[in-house]
Amino acid sequence: MSPEPTSPASDIVPSATRAAGATLVIGPSWIGDAVMAQCLLAALARQGHTAIDVVAPDSVRPLLARMPEVRDALAAPFGHGDLMLHRRFALGASLRGRYAQAYVLPGSWKAAVVPWAARIPYRCGYLREWRWGLLNDIRDMPADRKRITAVTYQALADPDVMREPGRLLRPHLSVDLPIRDALLGRWGLAAGGFAVLAPGAEFGEAKRWPERHWVRLGPLLRARGLRPVLLGAAGDRPVTERIAAQIAAEAAAGGARDGPAAVDLAGRLRIDEAADLMSAACVAVSNDSGLMHVAAAVRCPVVAIYGSTSPRHTPPLAERARLVSLDLACSPCFARRCPLGHRDCLEKLAPDLVLDHIVQLTAD
Repeated sequence: MSPEPTSPASDIVPSATRAAGATLVIGPSWIGDAVMAQCLLAALARQGHTAIDVVAPDSVRPLLARMPEVRDALAAPFGHGDLMLHRRFALGASLRGRYAQAYVLPGSWKAAVVPWAARIPYRCGYLREWRWGLLNDIRDMPADRKRITAVTYQALADPDVMREPGRLLRPHLSVDLPIRDALLGRWGLAAGGFAVLAPGAEFGEAKRWPERHWVRLGPLLRARGLRPVLLGAAGDRPVTERIAAQIAAEAAAGGARDGPAAVDLAGRLRIDEAADLMSAACVAVSNDSGLMHVAAAVRCPVVAIYGSTSPRHTPPLAERARLVSLDLACSPCFARRCPLGHRDCLEKLAPDLVLDHIVQLTAD
């Protein structure tokens, strides 16, 4: 089979016909991108699309279940970066006849195979890798919008958001209150009485605030009556364990007797459980990471720390957020490791500066 030639979108399926049929979205593999993808889902829902299914890996699907726009989160039988064309074709073939339109959010050509194999009449995405024919509504991405992820996602359904930032919709994840309350009880936490610390960042060390700064922030939070609660993936455990242990040692040296100085839950909660817990936090302090976007989406006040990336590109889409960056001449570099070897953008970003933002945010 060879892909059919690309045609103008208006020649493929009229918009009214598409709205009447089901929509398939090929979702991102990263937690933060999945949260920002809700901007597209919400825009589609506003346009009358009521049957929206999303293909995503298991790591992301629990969050999709918390998005009211999503009818079903379909398991992707392949991992991030895996080619597995036979599985992509098989998944597409199993979906034939079910959808009137599809949106492909990842930029790879293989991400567009499923809707093509499903023979979905309208298939939309950006011109990235070779995708002619696999997609039949290919959009150009303006160079100045390339890294503004939430805007580019929503623009697939609402192009005006590129010119009118005020149109950008905020992600909003629902919270399971019984699960939230059970988690608070299990770990001895009081709603509003703790601060979430998220020291991980999947992309690389150039996005991670140094461990010693997190350790210093812990006692500063405790002095304000907030217990530090560390969250992250299982791979973050070595870091969170060290941070929690050092916060506990300092508290013990000061004679603290008020229970655990810090609670380390990295790798112990599903991502949807982490979202529920963060909804009860006084504040979340995070690197530019997936947990930052999750916290914003459950209306938790967020202090977001930026090093190699830009707060102008991937900010937490929250009403109450503070963006902390030294804005050095060498940043943002968007590198996984500091090209200059010093990481000044994060090393010189002092805990006292972050605390000032926390105080201002929580006083609002």
